Amino acid sequence: MSSFTVTDPSTGKPITTLERADVAEVDTAVADAVRAQRSWAALAPVARADALRSFARVVEQHVDELAALEVRNSGHPIGSARWEAQHVAQVLNYYAGSPERLIGSQIPVAGGLDVTYHEPYGVVGIIVPWNFPMTIAAWGFAPALAAGNAVVLKPAELTPLTAVRLGELALEAGLPEGLFRVVVGSGSVVGQRFVTHPDVHKVVFTGSTEVGTEVAAGCAQLLKPVTLELGGKSANIVFADADLEKAAAGVPGSVFDNAGQDCCARSRLLVERSVFDRFLEMLEPAVAAWRVGDPHDEATQMGPLISASHRSSVQGFLDGAEVAFRGSAPEGDGFWFAPAVVLAQPGDRIARDEVFGPVLAVLPFDDEADAIRLANDTAYGLAGSIWTENLGRGIRVSRGVRSGVLSVNSHSSVRYSTPFGGMKASGLGRELGPDAAEHFTETKNVFYATE
Repeated sequence: MSSFTVTDPSTGKPITTLERADVAEVDTAVADAVRAQRSWAALAPVARADALRSFARVVEQHVDELAALEVRNSGHPIGSARWEAQHVAQVLNYYAGSPERLIGSQIPVAGGLDVTYHEPYGVVGIIVPWNFPMTIAAWGFAPALAAGNAVVLKPAELTPLTAVRLGELALEAGLPEGLFRVVVGSGSVVGQRFVTHPDVHKVVFTGSTEVGTEVAAGCAQLLKPVTLELGGKSANIVFADADLEKAAAGVPGSVFDNAGQDCCARSRLLVERSVFDRFLEMLEPAVAAWRVGDPHDEATQMGPLISASHRSSVQGFLDGAEVAFRGSAPEGDGFWFAPAVVLAQPGDRIARDEVFGPVLAVLPFDDEADAIRLANDTAYGLAGSIWTENLGRGIRVSRGVRSGVLSVNSHSSVRYSTPFGGMKASGLGRELGPDAAEHFTETKNVFYATE
């Protein structure tokens, strides 16, 4: 067994050391989950609903603790971290309504009665990334538990602390031992075992497209269903008829939130050519005003990048790029990076590949067709924004852009009550929304003969 050190990205200093689970520990966790799931699925729906609401109440009671932990572990600003912890409780409360609403169908057939049932998969393996450790975990475990499954969850090694604490809070809330287990370790051991274990009947993965394709390939060998939420290179399209002042003010938050470490980040800004120069003039002071600093400060809008190696990767995208202007960031300890706005050409690497940092590529376009062409000129299709005062244009462009989540005159991407997911290389399947619990079930069809 090996250990690893968890680091505070705002200081570069160690927080704690944890042990990595090996295959035997994963197998033990899965075996415990199998036993717990049988009893959990046998409960009356109202009992599962009550248990999830109890879990939500316990999370609500520990919001400040979880937020403080996320600030240290992930470098998220305290305001963002507090919202994320509250979001976990809200997601649990929302899916607490699902057990009593997982109803099947009665289908008219000759000679009898045909009825469908939603049966839980059994044990679900969830692999969570480092950029939003609490929220993305909840998007998986809340509906999975609501549907009657057990969950084994692997957090990222860089940011495991809030997931570990949520596992403890689940027990404090009264969830059965083994039903929701957090297993800390490497993706090549823990995540891979989720894929190959015969008693893990579904896998949910959020992370890079490269690793996601490997997860999908492994699951395909066992005909195991998989949900993938992968990378993004989302476009923020600004037409000349938009409220330019409002659109410019919204740009920093659309791409620099969480230091750009967001697959929904609008990292490509497409501006209609007739207002291109004027819009950049409006954008520069908005970027300069974006507050980067101590994540414990309530006024901070952006913290550090997650690690030194990731900072080097992000910096590499600026090599040879035409930087129009930058914001500011602290110097010294911590993995700090000043937001950057780059003038790009359509074929540039920075205009096509995911940076996953606070770097914005800006390109002009000529008309609607050109805007749609540029927006779709990437392997990804996760999110995006369209700014226009023309309703018809908003509808036409939103239908033309190949992305799973779009917003018009806003940068909204995620609501737990609406489906979330991408097209093309941004993933398979959908999370959240009113049907999410059904995605953790298999439909069983039963014919009852009456003649």
